[in-house]
Amino acid sequence: MNAHAHVLATPIGPLTVVAADGVVVAVRFAAPDGSAALQPGDGPATTDPEVPVEPVLAAAVDQLHEYFNGARQEFDLPLEPTGTVFQRRCWAALVELPYATTTTYARQADRLGDPRAVRAVGAANGRNPIPVIIPCHRVIGADGRLVGFGGGLAAKAWLLDHEQRTAGAQLPL
Repeated sequence: MNAHAHVLATPIGPLTVVAADGVVVAVRFAAPDGSAALQPGDGPATTDPEVPVEPVLAAAVDQLHEYFNGARQEFDLPLEPTGTVFQRRCWAALVELPYATTTTYARQADRLGDPRAVRAVGAANGRNPIPVIIPCHRVIGADGRLVGFGGGLAAKAWLLDHEQRTAGAQLPL
């Protein structure tokens, strides 16, 4: 695997974007100490304001900058999240969620054809290796509360509020 990484400065903290062999394979939130979440095998890393040499990584960085600046609502990138068949089905369903909307784990399980799979859907979403681009932040608890997010609930709230603001509405949080 020929991987490259880029550490992107964002309003929710540094995100490490990893691409390999022409596809985006990971977006990681900062480590607990606030440092970049680089892992062995990520390959050479660049940081803002450098422009990555790898074309798909450069496109991902550009599109994430546009998203955080409010100029992009959908990503157009080749993605290859690593996971089980069920996890990949869950993540594919997340990509279909419209910008600035939310759903619940139960509704996502219903859409996947198994209303009893609520916990499995939650677990799959929790293992999403490409958050923000695969928008697991748009899934909330059945009671409307923000629950479970790898980047923390403050980041989830920021992302949802950002989407609502840029879509011209306010989410009551």
